[in-house]
Amino acid sequence: MKKLLQKLTTYLTGLLFAVIPLLTPAVAHAQNTSPNIQNGLNTGTCLNTTSPDCEVGNGEEAVNNIITTVINIFSLVVGVVSVIMIIVGGLKYITSGGDSGNVSGAKNTILYAIVGLVIVALAQVIVRFVLSRVETGSSSAF
Repeated sequence: MKKLLQKLTTYLTGLLFAVIPLLTPAVAHAQNTSPNIQNGLNTGTCLNTTSPDCEVGNGEEAVNNIITTVINIFSLVVGVVSVIMIIVGGLKYITSGGDSGNVSGAKNTILYAIVGLVIVALAQVIVRFVLSRVETGSSSAF
């Protein structure tokens, strides 16, 4: 049964690493809202000196969008891994056969996976709070 659990863990990990790279370009492409590369290069830098309407604020918005996208992708990956680890911990708990060492290992796996989910949720809250403070332009958080 232990070999079956190891094979299942290996299969799920391989599946995770196979699916994540396929989803990343779609998310990155969906975030690209600038069809004109020159506007994308000039965003926030005011390199186009011939244009009287230079928008300085777009650079900060672009950086915030990139940070938000990276944090969301990272949170998605950690969340998926945490859920998989909860499932693996549950399978280890079921197949432990009453052995106290295996039961405690399974409980620790489940506990650490739940702690990982809580940390990801709190990180999302903190990042959204910080980015909202940056967007409103308030420099002092206290």
